[in-house]
Amino acid sequence: MQQSIIHLVTPAEVGGLESTVQVLAAGQHARGHDVRVIASIGAPNAAAAWINGLRNLGVPVIPIVSSGRDYLGDWRRIRRECADYAPDVVHTHGYRADVLGGGAARAAGCRTVTTVHGFIGGDWKNRMYERLQRHAFRHFDAVVAVSRRMGEQLSERSLPQVHVVPNAFSSRHQIVAQDEARAALGLSPDEFRIGWVGRLSHEKGADVMIQALADQSISDVQLSIIGDGPERKHLVRLAGSLGAEDRIAWHGVRYDAPALLRAFDVLVLSSRTEGTPIVLLETMAAGVPIVATAVGGVPDVVSNEHALLVEPENPSAIARAIDTIRRDGRAAQCRTWRAAQRVARDYAVGPWIDQYEQIYESAMRARARSVA
Repeated sequence: MQQSIIHLVTPAEVGGLESTVQVLAAGQHARGHDVRVIASIGAPNAAAAWINGLRNLGVPVIPIVSSGRDYLGDWRRIRRECADYAPDVVHTHGYRADVLGGGAARAAGCRTVTTVHGFIGGDWKNRMYERLQRHAFRHFDAVVAVSRRMGEQLSERSLPQVHVVPNAFSSRHQIVAQDEARAALGLSPDEFRIGWVGRLSHEKGADVMIQALADQSISDVQLSIIGDGPERKHLVRLAGSLGAEDRIAWHGVRYDAPALLRAFDVLVLSSRTEGTPIVLLETMAAGVPIVATAVGGVPDVVSNEHALLVEPENPSAIARAIDTIRRDGRAAQCRTWRAAQRVARDYAVGPWIDQYEQIYESAMRARARSVA
């Protein structure tokens, strides 16, 4: 059955949430659903690459330029777009979309579904937003968690209609060989190189990875950090205080990061909290050894058969795991082979979209019964 869907999001330039929305919306469009995306952005050219990527895939995008503080004006614009289009479902992503957009969509008479991509904690302001977000979940027709642990936490709050749907993987980039990837990043072809990819914010734990460089077991290895964020200056100072500044390459935001993962001998996810991280799925598909903290949905995706899992907040454990991979390349290759097989088998896009279609249909039936 064809469905009409609005995805509502406040996108960053790059990120796992943005990648998930792009793959989902494009996949639904390819199946013949009538899909469009409302993107609340802070400037006319914000998230341009992400928006253009969706449009190139045939998905209409309606940008709403917002100051971030004009809550009533944004609410009215979203409500008007929803009322004019009258979709079967409005699907929100992220706390601003959940709190502001979800309410506007319901005021326009629309069914609402949210995907909860994760909670990051952070400062008091962000914690307040997340509290408002959790309260807003009670008003949705369906709430989707991207990891089993997150689903359990939401169910404990007696929320209606909680579904667990881990993110899927879609190869949006042609993965290039190590020598080509290193050349693209300006790296030496013959050094042991750690990769770290993500937003430079507290919950992602880049500081833990940098502290691991001080461990004697990996005192001769190099680190590449792809990404940007509010902790960049603090992390540069931390590297300097540890005497590791000459061992770190800061690459900033790279839209082609998924294509370049083979530049690294190991990819480290040192997060303090996670949902189902897209970079984990991308690295599994690229065949790169992984060290990851066992937080959030990570242990649902990989075990020690596929990656080396360590406890969070433990730089020494990360260093030991990296050294293990360096010393036993054969075992690392076996893990990467099993990881690539798992992501291809269990995280395909088709069944993932099937699940969302069923959730939408269930939400539509439930609303129809309540109206009757």
